[in-house]
Amino acid sequence: MLQSMTGFGKAIGSYEGKKLSIEIRALNSKGLDLTVRTPTQYRELEPEIRKVITDLLERGKIDVNVNLEEVGDSKSVKLNQSLVKSYYEDLKAANDALGLTTDDYMSLIVRLPDVFSSEKAELGKEEKEWVLALTSDACKGLASFREQEGVALSKDFTNNIEAIRVLMNGTEQYEKERVAVVRQRMEKQLEEIKTGQYDQNRLEQELIYYIEKFDVSEEKMRLSNHLDYFLQTMKKASTGRKLGFIAQEIGREINTLGSKSNHAEMQKKVVEMKDHLEKIKEQVLNTL
Repeated sequence: MLQSMTGFGKAIGSYEGKKLSIEIRALNSKGLDLTVRTPTQYRELEPEIRKVITDLLERGKIDVNVNLEEVGDSKSVKLNQSLVKSYYEDLKAANDALGLTTDDYMSLIVRLPDVFSSEKAELGKEEKEWVLALTSDACKGLASFREQEGVALSKDFTNNIEAIRVLMNGTEQYEKERVAVVRQRMEKQLEEIKTGQYDQNRLEQELIYYIEKFDVSEEKMRLSNHLDYFLQTMKKASTGRKLGFIAQEIGREINTLGSKSNHAEMQKKVVEMKDHLEKIKEQVLNTL
């Protein structure tokens, strides 16, 4: 199934007084550009978190934020009371020596180094599995978002591909006109030559040359095949790069069709085809 490369996923869970939220945002990118931000307590899990994300999300510019909130007795941040007392005594002594009257020492002390200490507990196996499971859930949420966006992409692709097909088929009404116009122009120019009659057989040979030069049947056949191939390919998963290559081939055939048009109305349709193709190329960049 076609998926967009952009999306958002989030998972929230609790474990022994800890509340964890994992948010994943993805934008389009040629490869996997992964940034992971984790709290200190789970820094050692970052390689495993990266592996889970890499296995599930394939590619894109992916930003991951792991946010930890500790509640109740599980809080690991402690006040270093002995250091606070030492800071207080030093500040009070300095205050008395300078003859100052302030007594608001705590607002100063809490800003000083090492007043708060963090007791880092060793991660157990169950807690590690819990974090990685939440990571997987966030990835699944992002994948679901990508699939929803992919439905809209699929509709847009189909509409633009079929619009190109209609325009291509619409050139047929002008194809025979081109040869008739060339014949009239050649005959008029020959009639203006006052040196005698012209060779009718040679005129027919020149017209055959122009017919072959103007013939776009092969280009239209290849273009039609590319359009069909694009629609078939977009029904498969993870085909964004392949769709980009097919779009390039579609562009080549449209360009050749334009160079061989030699008719104002045909060239207008070619311009419209290019417009739809540019929309496809823009959307392909955001396709997984």
